[in-house]
Amino acid sequence: MKVVLPGGTGHLGRVLSRRLAARGDEVVVLTRRDVPPEPGVRHVRWDGRAAGPWTAEIDGGDVVLNLAGRSVNCRYTRANLREMWNSRIDSARVVGGAIERAARPPRVWLQMSTATIYAHRFDAPNDEATGVLGGGEPGAPAYWAYSVDLARAWEREQEVADTPHTRKVALRTAMVMSPEPGGAFAMLLRLTRLGLGGPVAGGAQYLSWIHEDDLVRAIDFLIAREDLSGPVNLAAPEPLPYRDFLRSLREAAGVRFGLPATRWMAEIGAFVLRSDTELLLKSRRVVPGRLRDAGFGFDHPEWAGAAEDLLRGPLRTVG
Repeated sequence: MKVVLPGGTGHLGRVLSRRLAARGDEVVVLTRRDVPPEPGVRHVRWDGRAAGPWTAEIDGGDVVLNLAGRSVNCRYTRANLREMWNSRIDSARVVGGAIERAARPPRVWLQMSTATIYAHRFDAPNDEATGVLGGGEPGAPAYWAYSVDLARAWEREQEVADTPHTRKVALRTAMVMSPEPGGAFAMLLRLTRLGLGGPVAGGAQYLSWIHEDDLVRAIDFLIAREDLSGPVNLAAPEPLPYRDFLRSLREAAGVRFGLPATRWMAEIGAFVLRSDTELLLKSRRVVPGRLRDAGFGFDHPEWAGAAEDLLRGPLRTVG
């Protein structure tokens, strides 16, 4: 199977390309920069904005998994927000155009999206059928609506692409927990080991997550299931309040104490880490309704066991 990964040099791209190549798939990563070679992976240059020779890789491929987009783990400055928007919308549009023009279009286009599309809420979980999309909900900073607008526009680019021979799936992905460097787990574990893994702003806000093994298995499941299209939540079935999530991480890591942080302390910490407090303070209570209804079984449905599994081996390093 030939899999093309636009934007596949980041955290998730490394996880997925390594797994796909290890099992013998032909893996092509489209990248805007020079990167070190990886066993079983070909790197092809693109700019994420315009058609070029790279489109030949999509023509005749089996699967396109578009991961392109600037990381949200940054300060939400105007420049960064503009880059986040452009890198996602432009890449989805140009990938869709390449599929439209392909003589032999891929059978499935998996488009990265985000669980952040759902509302900041505590009262009930969000699945694909009954979940509430965000934007303007009471108690949420007004600028959080930008992330929701971005997610909607991201998915809309895939929806409007004229690809009648290619099934389209939008991957509304929660925080992926992986020992791969640069991800959420590595950051949270570092803070925990420094004694800073306590509840933030009370810790009642929900955190949705998925173990990297289940992420890969869910993507395989979606590739195989020709009856599934449209938005699909990639999240473990047991989201939990941030305070409980961090308590389980401390227990798994053998750390007895986690210093709690107020909202203003979180603002300072986010500034120092060059990140934004939305990643800590928004309540993302997301569940995998369509995956469960389709019969997908999670190997790591609960966070306590997933955290222990992730800590059994060493954190990886970038080669």
